[in-house]
Amino acid sequence: MIDGGLAANADALLAAVRTATRTTRIHTLINTHWHPEQTGANEAIGKSGGVIFAHEKTKTMVSHTVYSAIGVASRVAPLPQVARPTKTTRVDGSMEFAGQQVDHGYMPAAHTDGDLYVHFPKLNLLVVGGVVSREEWPLLDYKNGAWLGGRVRALERLAMIVSPDTRVVPADGRLMTGKDIVRHRDLYQKLFSTMIGYLNMGLGPEDAVTRNPLKEYQAEFGDPSAFLYGALRSMMIAYVPD
Repeated sequence: MIDGGLAANADALLAAVRTATRTTRIHTLINTHWHPEQTGANEAIGKSGGVIFAHEKTKTMVSHTVYSAIGVASRVAPLPQVARPTKTTRVDGSMEFAGQQVDHGYMPAAHTDGDLYVHFPKLNLLVVGGVVSREEWPLLDYKNGAWLGGRVRALERLAMIVSPDTRVVPADGRLMTGKDIVRHRDLYQKLFSTMIGYLNMGLGPEDAVTRNPLKEYQAEFGDPSAFLYGALRSMMIAYVPD
């Protein structure tokens, strides 16, 4: 299983998974990152003896109180010991499960500082976590290492993995395709160049919101104000203009 939703929905989710798969428990849960929307089933799966797999930085984040730039509750309490990842990675890797090759890759600073993608090559299926969505602007947790350059690099890498008909599962929103990933790569590359221009002009996050370089996509993906504000904030932290 990949990601577990919010804790409030964990019981219903796990019941649905058991019904669909005709199994009694989850053997392995992969957390694509540490946000509560991904780790809500960790405790139940940990208590049942399941393996929880994540990036090492995700384990660090869920083991401590964290102040996030994303979500209504900016203060996120640590998970209990039983809910923390029991197996971690720092780099790319691969495992086999039920006869399927399962590849995972690290996407530094793309949405948090511990994002993983999970790829099932035989199924032409890619799970991308919170780095992209078909119907909203995934925010950057710039207080914890994410920045716009990391988002661009992640999408450049994902675009190299997919084919046009690859099924792509984001953390939020509808199923995507490989063609969508390539389009988002191009969109974010263009935005990054625009934001560098803003920095060299001495503009700040509020100016990026006012200028709204994403207005042509607003009807499709919603109001980009919060994303633009965080994107330029992230660049002010991580990037020194020429």
